[in-house]
Amino acid sequence: MNMNRRDAMKMGALGVAAVAATGMSGCTSAEVKPAASAGGGKVLGKHKVIIIGGGFGGLTVANNLMKKNKGLDVLVIEKNDTFMACPVSNTYLGKLEGMNLGTFVFDYAQPVEKHGYKMLKSEVVAIDRGAKTVTTAAGTVGYEILVLSPGIAYDYEGQFPTWSKEKIAKVARSAPAALIPGSEHVALERQLANMEDGDVIITVPNGKFRCPPAPFERASMIAAYMNKEDIRGKVIVLNPKSKFAKFGAFMESWKDLYADRIVYVPNAKIEDVDANAKTISYSTAATDMDDATNKTINYEVLNLMPNNKANPVVQMASLKTSDDSFHKVLMNGCSFQTATDNDVYAVGDVVAHAIPPSGQTAVWAGKQCAAEITARLAGKSHTLAVKLTPVKAGNVCYSMVGDKPEEGIMVTHDFSWTGKVIKGKGHVPKAASGKFRSKGTAKALRDWYSGIMADLFA
Repeated sequence: MNMNRRDAMKMGALGVAAVAATGMSGCTSAEVKPAASAGGGKVLGKHKVIIIGGGFGGLTVANNLMKKNKGLDVLVIEKNDTFMACPVSNTYLGKLEGMNLGTFVFDYAQPVEKHGYKMLKSEVVAIDRGAKTVTTAAGTVGYEILVLSPGIAYDYEGQFPTWSKEKIAKVARSAPAALIPGSEHVALERQLANMEDGDVIITVPNGKFRCPPAPFERASMIAAYMNKEDIRGKVIVLNPKSKFAKFGAFMESWKDLYADRIVYVPNAKIEDVDANAKTISYSTAATDMDDATNKTINYEVLNLMPNNKANPVVQMASLKTSDDSFHKVLMNGCSFQTATDNDVYAVGDVVAHAIPPSGQTAVWAGKQCAAEITARLAGKSHTLAVKLTPVKAGNVCYSMVGDKPEEGIMVTHDFSWTGKVIKGKGHVPKAASGKFRSKGTAKALRDWYSGIMADLFA
């Protein structure tokens, strides 16, 4: 084992932790803070358009609104100091060449200066649609049009109803999910850098969750990392379902590249975690092939990704949502205007359209939403093009599966209007070799990421 390199990585993890942790933390529960906690009831003004959330969707809406009307009064409310991109972040965990924390962290000053909108760094604590105000920890702002792009929260309480708040906090801290931008990615990277030998366990959320291929790309990258560092142990993936996004492509890649490293356990329900003993208990239901099981296994590193739900901002806005545990925002037909309020729009993870929750989809939806709002402000009607003609490859999602050589797989989604929702139909292509993975797809992943970040921040 190359201990010199491993020791250097451990020291490096400590060095970047402080950078990533500043002002960046995920929302782990549905806690809704009262408006009274805001900055003394201070009134901060009124804006034509307020966008809550400075992620892929929110920034795309802001950038495109300003491109169409430089004089438009747009305010983005974002609680984090800096932007952190989750797409491609698994390659950071895999320690692929050139992938470091600086690859994923960006300064909000760049798009603000370029496009000319305003930005308020604060946390939203209440929304009053009647008064058309958003209350933040810094004070209250008014709007004419509100856009919600708040992302996800973790639903530990719904998934583990017997866990105390203290246990949830301990598990969240010791087994970081790393699906929300912030210090979770750094904490997980530090644990991997510090580990010697042992198993890494990755749990997969049930229901809708951010970036469906993410847990399985992460398994591939951690397996690649363990191979490089000669770490003895398995990467065990506990999935509550039998299959998943890009299933055939991942299974083929795992068989070829990580047959002795990755263990896939389908239909696995997480029952409990003992963070002190470093054990996880799970059960599997009986199938035609296997009997029901109950197991408790040890881990060296646990990446527990809990079930996802819409960010509490959706609850604050009292919008009509789906009946499932995620609470997706119901939309007004073929539009990104909400079904509840004509003055409130939504993009990103929280929308109820049947399109994949990904960075690329959020960018596509952000552009559509901006076009809708621009037409409305100009007194014009607007019909989304997807209502008339299907959109080819509205979403393109890459996953890195190999290192040395780098190889990737991909899925594309064509978007169409069903009469009820905008729906995505996926296709996982094979390379000329007849395999799903290829070096060309890995290069396309890097090129896509460079292009989309340049579009947001250049």
